[in-house]
Amino acid sequence: MVDIDPYDLARRIVELVLSKKGADIRLLDLRGLSSVTDIFVICHGESDVQVRAIAGAVLDGLTADGHRVWHKEGMEFCRWVLLDYVDVVVHVFLKETREFYGLERLWGDAKIEMFET
Repeated sequence: MVDIDPYDLARRIVELVLSKKGADIRLLDLRGLSSVTDIFVICHGESDVQVRAIAGAVLDGLTADGHRVWHKEGMEFCRWVLLDYVDVVVHVFLKETREFYGLERLWGDAKIEMFET
């Protein structure tokens, strides 16, 4: 596995999400707030097909860069795909699923950086 600063890895993930037109991309810096991970990257797609494409772009792009996903789930139904790279966790939602769970509200103390397509 390639050694990379979590923020730099998260920015690379944002690039990959943007390549598939992921919407309302947010990078939540959880350092100092959580012992589970350093950074969440949260975004959504408008359909299950787009959610699968976004998650696939992240998986393929990071694999090509030398990173392996530690854990992944949700690829079967593509309503909420979680890709865990240990220091960075990626959440790719279907829009209505994202609104229902509201992860950004749960981590309201985090520093948030936003990206638009």
